[in-house]
Amino acid sequence: MKASDLFIKALEAEGVEYIFGIPGEENLDFLNSLKDSSIRFILTRHEQAAGFMAATYGRLTGRVGVCLSTLGPGATNLVTAAAYAQLGAMPMMMITGQKPIKTSKQGQFQIVDIVQMMKPLTKYTRQIVSGDNIPSRVREAVRLAEEERPGAVHLELPEDIAAEETDAQIFQRERIRRSTAEAKAVARAVRMIESAKRPLLLIGAGANRKLTSKMLRRFIDRTHIPFITTQMGKGVVDERHPRFLGNAALSARDYVHCAIEKADLIINVGHDVVEKPPFFMEHGGTKVIHINFSTAAVDPVYFPQLEVVGDIANSIWQINQAVTPQKNWDFRFYEQIKREVDMHLQEGADDNRFPVLPQRLVADVRKMVPSDGIVALDNGIYKIWFARNYHAHEPNTVLLDNALATMGAGLPSAMAAKLVFPDRKVLAICGDGGFMMNSQEIETAIRLKLNLSVLILNDNAFGMIKWKQTAMHFENWGLDYGNPDFVKYAESYGAKGHRVEATGDLAPMLQDCLGSPGVHLIEVPMDYSDNVRALTTALEEKTCHL
Repeated sequence: MKASDLFIKALEAEGVEYIFGIPGEENLDFLNSLKDSSIRFILTRHEQAAGFMAATYGRLTGRVGVCLSTLGPGATNLVTAAAYAQLGAMPMMMITGQKPIKTSKQGQFQIVDIVQMMKPLTKYTRQIVSGDNIPSRVREAVRLAEEERPGAVHLELPEDIAAEETDAQIFQRERIRRSTAEAKAVARAVRMIESAKRPLLLIGAGANRKLTSKMLRRFIDRTHIPFITTQMGKGVVDERHPRFLGNAALSARDYVHCAIEKADLIINVGHDVVEKPPFFMEHGGTKVIHINFSTAAVDPVYFPQLEVVGDIANSIWQINQAVTPQKNWDFRFYEQIKREVDMHLQEGADDNRFPVLPQRLVADVRKMVPSDGIVALDNGIYKIWFARNYHAHEPNTVLLDNALATMGAGLPSAMAAKLVFPDRKVLAICGDGGFMMNSQEIETAIRLKLNLSVLILNDNAFGMIKWKQTAMHFENWGLDYGNPDFVKYAESYGAKGHRVEATGDLAPMLQDCLGSPGVHLIEVPMDYSDNVRALTTALEEKTCHL
């Protein structure tokens, strides 16, 4: 068969459902082979958005998401998405085209060495030089993309290779079971937990990638050990749980950091070095147990005394089976922290000032979004407010990026989430800056007939950097801009545009939009003037003096 047909069949054998992207003339054989496939091709308006959608598909399913571009500028537009998937541990495959490699009469026109460009950004990158190699290349790329730690892979399919004939056979996908932790490591972990006085559980990004929620919940319910999460560990265990102390949204001087300072043992589950560390180890200080799929990457501030390496859910199950809750465990300080956090997070939740305060925004969104609803956050100062104040009830219902932390991913991520879970409510939350980086994908969402709501948080500035600018005592300068009329902008695409005119309108408007078909854009004027006080000076006065 034709090599491009074989490529599509290899992807079908891997269970690929969607390919997101923008083809060029170098992809035409591949595109034609895709025409009669079970795989659905999603044409986007920018390659970066296609990559974000593929990565989010991988994040939500654990299976490789696939995106497509042509050579040269199309492929270079995937660079940010590649870094997004690689740092965020999302299984994603990029397929790029290329000029013929056997004979070419166009010199170096549009030629960039994409394979070399992708090397620092991927787990695997190859140019396919023969149709006979397609089955093995696809199988290896998918295997590497999906296995721990997941990430980005890249295959380049030159135009003449796509068109050639081949007799190669498909490699069938085989399920591989992950290894389990060594019994001696589990036994030592049990001894360390039982001999601690104030153990504390920290749940990170790695625990959100696999089905660890049930085992962690059982462990917490049996031992009553309090827990905190990193930003990308949100929702692994329902954050309404009475033992949940909070999220490490800030780098320091927050309530969770007070709890960490009091702990004599941190059970660190799913630690990922891409996230800002919520604690720094010191020699002779708090002991740390590292529970993860892979060994710890040791650096000057992270050198755990014990590593329990293997499938996380199985490791937690083994420890839970063997550990005996101790009467001398002292959780009184944690319980005080919990009371303080619960009171603190109510501040501003009912504030009617307009423009809308972030505390009120988060509270209203939490009221209107069902427990299994998905909130996809772009990157901005509001991300910190949602990480701290928004309680996630289920795994992967708060899609935020605390790895690359790129702007522009919120809307495409929400679109991918809606494709994966068409029956669940999905809400994109974007700053005005991040939204405008990929706002053209509104047309894609309408063309796909997605039922999707988008909050555009409008402060006419890059608010995150203004917060940092003020906190570091610089003059506010260089970060303000103008915006279009977002209601008219939405309507120009055929979406429904809405503008919040009073704070009390936000919740009912959001409820109406989430319950109505079609694409809805809601502009929310925001007041971030209290960020410095609320997220820095006030916390310094309140925390760790309990």
